Amino acid sequence: MGMPDADGQGSADGLPGLPPEWGRIVVPDDPSALAEEAAQVRRELRRSANGARWRRHLGLLPRPGGRPPLRLPLLVMLVALLITLAGLFAVTWPRPPRGGDRPTVVPYPTATDLSGRALPALDLVDAENSAVSLRSLVPAVIILVDACPCPERVAEVAALVPPGVAVVTVGGGRTVRSTPASPAAPVRPLADPAGGLRAFLRLPARPGAATAVLVDRAGVLVQVVPELRSAEDYRADLTRLGS
Repeated sequence: MGMPDADGQGSADGLPGLPPEWGRIVVPDDPSALAEEAAQVRRELRRSANGARWRRHLGLLPRPGGRPPLRLPLLVMLVALLITLAGLFAVTWPRPPRGGDRPTVVPYPTATDLSGRALPALDLVDAENSAVSLRSLVPAVIILVDACPCPERVAEVAALVPPGVAVVTVGGGRTVRSTPASPAAPVRPLADPAGGLRAFLRLPARPGAATAVLVDRAGVLVQVVPELRSAEDYRADLTRLGS
């Protein structure tokens, strides 16, 4: 059995006393009784030494005067940068579509979809290469002849339009195609160098076919005929242009 000191403050041989907060200290007669405590102390010392060694390698030990280490802000910035890159990588990484997801296909406007829309503010050119505002010609039947002159179709439209409705042909590039003379209604040929009208309609030019656009006095598209084949395709809407 170990022998405690006499009063917990000092020893009989004159050695300095232990701090009072340590309590009563008992020294065992057999040192092997302290083996477990000694092993725990050694583990803590090794852990502390390893931590100090890593902090020394990383430059994280305090500098003289208790100032913080220089590498600590750099380490914090590096960790923040890695977290940011990981988040960006997770967001941009392509994911396979889920079973119920299907790509949304947005179709181009059809002739029916364009009806009711306003005629775009386009400037075309005439035979003298002068600019002509397309909106200034309404009400009108505008015939795109960039893929086909189609004189018989143009003459048919000119013979059917009501009084006060213009007939306009629009060619591609700067070429103004000549049109057949019509006693019913004059035909005004123009050219669309930029192809703006065809781009607005999103109707491809088809060889051997002309496209017609019926526009009322307010500049609103009444009907779009992708391919002029018969007067019956647009006859019913012609009367609406002059009203």
